[in-house]
Amino acid sequence: MTAQQELPRLPGVLSEEQVLSSARYLLGAQQEDGALPWFPGGHLDVWDHVECTMALSTTGHHEAARRAYRWLSDVQHSDGSWPAKLCGTRTVDPTRETNHATYPAVGVWHHLLVTGDSEFAEAMWPTVRGGVEFALRLRTERGEIPWACDPDGSPGDHALLTGCASIHQALRCATALAERLGRPQPDWELAATQLGHLVAEHASVFADRGRYSMDWYYPILGGALRGDAARERLDAQWDTFVLPGLGARCVSDQPWVTGAETAELALALAAMGDTSRAIGLLADIQHLRDPDDGAYWTGYQFAHRVNWPVERSTWTAAAVILATDAVCEATAGARIFTDTAGDVSPVAPELCGCAALVT
Repeated sequence: MTAQQELPRLPGVLSEEQVLSSARYLLGAQQEDGALPWFPGGHLDVWDHVECTMALSTTGHHEAARRAYRWLSDVQHSDGSWPAKLCGTRTVDPTRETNHATYPAVGVWHHLLVTGDSEFAEAMWPTVRGGVEFALRLRTERGEIPWACDPDGSPGDHALLTGCASIHQALRCATALAERLGRPQPDWELAATQLGHLVAEHASVFADRGRYSMDWYYPILGGALRGDAARERLDAQWDTFVLPGLGARCVSDQPWVTGAETAELALALAAMGDTSRAIGLLADIQHLRDPDDGAYWTGYQFAHRVNWPVERSTWTAAAVILATDAVCEATAGARIFTDTAGDVSPVAPELCGCAALVT
């Protein structure tokens, strides 16, 4: 770990040592080849692997983070994608998800902001570019990106609001990374603007997943919504998804709060400048923390008063670390949640230029 790096902390909620303890749990789960599974010895996916890697960068474990990013390059398909699910080096689900393919751009840009290591960012550029271009090849005429494609290249028949909100953030980060490396990509920037507009103004183009809390807050977390529109969106369903003292539900119709969704909601609040509610949410989910090693249970089924599922997911600990950093801004990496919004000014539907394509 780099001793000089400031560490995230929230007085009264999480100390530096507690954050480091959670990071050590991630290190203990990391495989020799650099991969970061859902839990020690478990399966993995690229999106959650990157989230865990970002937490390692945030806590000063830079070499472990570099090993994790190199693993991405080693297992990337020639078309820029990755399998949706792997167990070790074995493909479990060959579906190729678009938000997985673009998320390495967020991670590499985050690592560069934290470390200033331009040489490593240069080395990762082909991997980032390949993932972004894979996703953009699947864009529809109006700009949304299907959630995945089959191994034969056939695209999925629908796009997801949460997935496209995540891709919007990734495209903003990829564009910033390209500029920093002297390889500007104006087409990526245009794609990000168009996709962000659809996320913010045209929810009807996406499959209905409204029972999931992610569809509620991800337009804000992904940078497509800010200001009054973001506040109104959160306020409208706050009581539906948030249980005081417990955290945020994963889905509206189940008695189940989850640590990762709660931490991501805190990230969205931090991006809006609402640090008070963000800190409150992070405090609420400390009941999921294992004090012995800093791991977090994935969720809590409050009707039966049990932690469920019976797993301590790495990506939950990672989300808590990243949310803590976003609130206290210990590292420059926190900017990826506050500086990726682009122009999010609302546009009247009749003037947006894509209204004729939206049914």
